[in-house]
Amino acid sequence: MASLNVGNLGEYLREQRRSAQLSLRQLADAAGVSNPYLSQIERGLRKPSADILQQLAKALRISAETLYVQAGMLDEREREELETRGVILADPSINERQKQVLLQIYDSFRKENALDTDTPEPAPEPAPEQSSERAARADGGGAATTPSD
Repeated sequence: MASLNVGNLGEYLREQRRSAQLSLRQLADAAGVSNPYLSQIERGLRKPSADILQQLAKALRISAETLYVQAGMLDEREREELETRGVILADPSINERQKQVLLQIYDSFRKENALDTDTPEPAPEPAPEQSSERAARADGGGAATTPSD
């Protein structure tokens, strides 16, 4: 069976599983998938669905969005946005109205910054000789005269 193009997902999953000190069988059981299926994912032979990735993330206690990025299902910026939103929504120290207001502010800043990247660069400063010409015009426009004796 040929390896599929699923990014570094298999390697990343294996690394996460090992750092969690779980065997392949333990992770498969915790995620509700078969041992052979998980092995194939780790070796890059299978491309799991978003649901399977979510189950694996839950079992590994990591964000599902991180696995989506590794699998090429989600852009890194989208993952960061989703994680930020998740943190805001999960914060028990603020009420629902405050969460919604904070998300609106967050959205407005993201839109503003996206517009800033689309605007052209400002015009360069004038060359030094142009500046001295402007200064001469401001002084009366003529050449300096010296008094005669």
